[in-house]
Amino acid sequence: MRTDLFDFDLPAENIALRPVSPRDAARMLVVRPGAPLADRIVRDLPALLAPGDQLVVNDTRVIAAQLSGRRIGRDTEPKIEATLIKRLDGARWQALVKPAKKLVPGDVVRFGHDGRVCLLGHLDATVEAKGEAGEITLAFSFHGPVLDQAIAEIGATPLPPYIASKRAPDAQDATDYQTMFAANEGAVAAPTAGLHFTAELEAALAARGVGLHRITLHVGAGTFLPVKAEDTSEHRMHAEWGMISRATADALNAARAAGGRILAVGTTSLRLLESAAQGDGRIAPFADETSIFITPGYRFRAVDVLMTNFHLPRSTLFMLVSAFCGLDTMQAAYAHAIRTGYRFYSYGDASLLFRNDITP
Repeated sequence: MRTDLFDFDLPAENIALRPVSPRDAARMLVVRPGAPLADRIVRDLPALLAPGDQLVVNDTRVIAAQLSGRRIGRDTEPKIEATLIKRLDGARWQALVKPAKKLVPGDVVRFGHDGRVCLLGHLDATVEAKGEAGEITLAFSFHGPVLDQAIAEIGATPLPPYIASKRAPDAQDATDYQTMFAANEGAVAAPTAGLHFTAELEAALAARGVGLHRITLHVGAGTFLPVKAEDTSEHRMHAEWGMISRATADALNAARAAGGRILAVGTTSLRLLESAAQGDGRIAPFADETSIFITPGYRFRAVDVLMTNFHLPRSTLFMLVSAFCGLDTMQAAYAHAIRTGYRFYSYGDASLLFRNDITP
């Protein structure tokens, strides 16, 4: 499909730079097949679901993946900004670097702000390779948990570019950009639909008879990137690691067999569930990378309802929701959201989408 079919104009004032408080006070646009759009708020979610429905949340935890430093060992020491995007092993990460043209294989980058180093010593990394897509492989001088501690000490919250270009990350982001479910470290971007949840909302869902299950997909920086190819068939997704336990898969399959619907909280949860789904819709245990790319025409097997934020024009995520509800439906929903002042992107409002080929 042509990428420009998924384009739309978004006024800058619709981009949220901070989340609402409390988190479940965010607005939520409900999109059902054949029904008018409905303006609700996130804390209405229990009333919109039925006993026996099952929520699936992503329990990944965002690491301090934004690193600042300088190249050392040559005549000049230019500043280097790196965003870690994928762990390769105990000491190596793939990263997006600015300015990448200042680095060649063999260069050493010393990370730390204004000469600050982590308590364990300098955090140095050697440029091991440069990829075709601009990613750089960094081999750090520390390994394993020691490296993780060093990154946590000197790194910063990797805010999406549409926020970071408007303001610098601060201490509040360290809390705001983690979901209440965050447990397993490894993401460089938050699974943002989960940011809307509170303990009170979780209790209300349980009282309604709605189950809640945790899976893990370590979100990569590719989630921020628009599709540059003119046709979706030419786009290649970044691989992300995910895990669904056998106990969780069995519980979801049993609930669905009993008539319950599966609600994915976020596109990351949906992508992992669909990656693990068999031809008959049953969810299998999963522990692997996925690069699934969902566009209109995809046949959904595992997920019946999707709760998600509002996404970028020409992004893989807007393509995914268009596959879930239909392109015309989502174009109309986004036009309504823009017109009525919904807040977009990571810190923005939510939508609750019922799949276009089932009756809600």
